[in-house]
Amino acid sequence: MAQKMETKGDSGVEVLKNEPYEKDGNTGQYTSKVYHLGSRIPAWIAALAPASALKLEEEAWNAFPDCKTQLGLPMLGDRFTFRIESKHFDNDRGTQENVFDLPEKELKSREVEMIDISDKSLIPPEEYDEKLDPALFSSEKTGRGPLAKGWEAAADPVMCAYKLVTVEFRYWGLQTRVQNYMMGMETKIFAKFHRQLFCWIDEWHGMSIEDIRALEERIAGELSLALADAPSKGSEEVKEVEGGEAPADSGAATSAQKPAEKKGWLW
Repeated sequence: MAQKMETKGDSGVEVLKNEPYEKDGNTGQYTSKVYHLGSRIPAWIAALAPASALKLEEEAWNAFPDCKTQLGLPMLGDRFTFRIESKHFDNDRGTQENVFDLPEKELKSREVEMIDISDKSLIPPEEYDEKLDPALFSSEKTGRGPLAKGWEAAADPVMCAYKLVTVEFRYWGLQTRVQNYMMGMETKIFAKFHRQLFCWIDEWHGMSIEDIRALEERIAGELSLALADAPSKGSEEVKEVEGGEAPADSGAATSAQKPAEKKGWLW
């Protein structure tokens, strides 16, 4: 449902595969998607390539409570790495320090950010919808909500989703700017998605796995139709860069991975 809302105009999500998988003793659901970025990215990023090349390819392995997502830009190959690893814990309030067992070197460079889904300041004002605000929403099916200030310390039941985001962009002059942009984008995406998930609880609570798969298949078809009907902007290169040329990066030509752990409470 969230992906359907994000598919508009020349931007959207195309689902290529959605099937069960078994690997290394784990079983779950594998998905392959293409994110058509269209006009949703800053002009200084779009200037790097023709618009037709600005597509993110995503592979995801969902073996809840553990999930892994890997994204790539074909035009950049191994110069671009974007990985999201997730672990979900019941009766957890975000107090675990190293759930991903990172070595000491990575722990020193890791940045930890707490994401409270009741905090509407994490959502751009133009995207705010009071119907999707956990601080206002009350579930008829479960009686959960609204989430008052400090809810994460007292809510029962409660779940915390730990997410480890690793991004590496090896492109001289833009690496730090792009890495920081991607990290900031993920904070908004995590907050927005989990706010929606909580406020839609009456729609998905009690669904069987068969119901979920049928819903996913229907939405995948609707996404494909929406993208097929979207007007094409062609593949001309972007000639103007918003705010002038992107400033030269102060770092080295290549960079080490920048991990960031983001914790988000779910109730």
